[in-house]
Amino acid sequence: MSSQSSQFTGIRPEFPGLRLSFGSDQPLQLDSGASLAPFTIAYQTYGALNREKSNAILICHALTGDQFVADKHPITGKPGWWEAMIGPGKPIDTNRFFIICSNVIGSCLGSTGPSDINAATGKPYGLGFPVITIADMVRAQALLIDHLGIEQLFAVIGGSMGGMQVLQWAAAYPERVFAAMPIACAARHSAQNIAFHEVGRQAITADPEWRNGEYLAQGTSPARGLAVARMAAHITYLSEAALHRKFGRNLQDRAKVTYGFDADFQVESYLRHQGSIFVDRFDANSYLYITRAMDYFDLAAEQGGQLALAFKDTKTRFCLVSFTSDWLFPTSESRAVVHALNACAANVSFVEINSDKGHDAFLLDEPEFTAVMKGFIDGCAWHRGIR
Repeated sequence: MSSQSSQFTGIRPEFPGLRLSFGSDQPLQLDSGASLAPFTIAYQTYGALNREKSNAILICHALTGDQFVADKHPITGKPGWWEAMIGPGKPIDTNRFFIICSNVIGSCLGSTGPSDINAATGKPYGLGFPVITIADMVRAQALLIDHLGIEQLFAVIGGSMGGMQVLQWAAAYPERVFAAMPIACAARHSAQNIAFHEVGRQAITADPEWRNGEYLAQGTSPARGLAVARMAAHITYLSEAALHRKFGRNLQDRAKVTYGFDADFQVESYLRHQGSIFVDRFDANSYLYITRAMDYFDLAAEQGGQLALAFKDTKTRFCLVSFTSDWLFPTSESRAVVHALNACAANVSFVEINSDKGHDAFLLDEPEFTAVMKGFIDGCAWHRGIR
């Protein structure tokens, strides 16, 4: 059954693409102490793996992203979310590299998450799904890379939550990552970002149709709460300059204000639209779980607060990128990672891109960012002997 036009049903369609399934005898051990089994990882690949298996690039997606990074999305029909970067002759060149992108554990777009059926009960997991972390997501990705027979990834690249996964890969599997490009991210989630996530989660759980997380079993959906959560989050992805340039105080299809609570302003209409289309493709419980995983992310926590120890003796080549107008993950967060990498004598470069497009700049047309991406990949490929 496909998603309905009015709300996400939670019963996912049969996505085209690749899946790797693990049985009850192969549980995924989680940071919480729980285990997940059986489970499935949905993924897409582009390009071809070379004979030496040295040209593989893992792309890590953001909070509500998916594995359809460079081809049409089977639900929305929209182009892949990073088609500008990935393809023949593009910075991540599919004529040279083998690209892998998997949907994270806990999501609702092919990989196992709370909307899946719990084999023990025969019903959707709901809140019975174990709490996950960024490290758990990466652990599952490592199983996929093992399955593909790849000992070392040429590069791991991602922005936002994807950048957190890149940092986790570099810290947990340094010998398996030749190059790492964390973009618009941080080594831990800030109090401000946790606060925004909590607002979104409260919007979902306050919706009477959430039904204590059992909405799928009861045939309903907290669509309004999820839409509000998306609206609040979407504001954080933009900058004040971008909002002003795009909308200003322009009215929506009217000559004057109505003195009511309809969407008088274009920006109101835009946010309502973003909320309404989001519930067509995403599950509310997955939103709860994945935002919580981001909140828990803190690479230095297990190192006595010393971030540099997370990268001790690393041989990975790093390039960190931030954007001047990103107030969700400001440049100071990237600099903290760079300072930690410098402290352990890592091979690291850092670029702050001048942009007024906010956090989402890494997904948009930014020529300087495109040039940085191409330069870093080409330089690492030369050192790796990939032509």
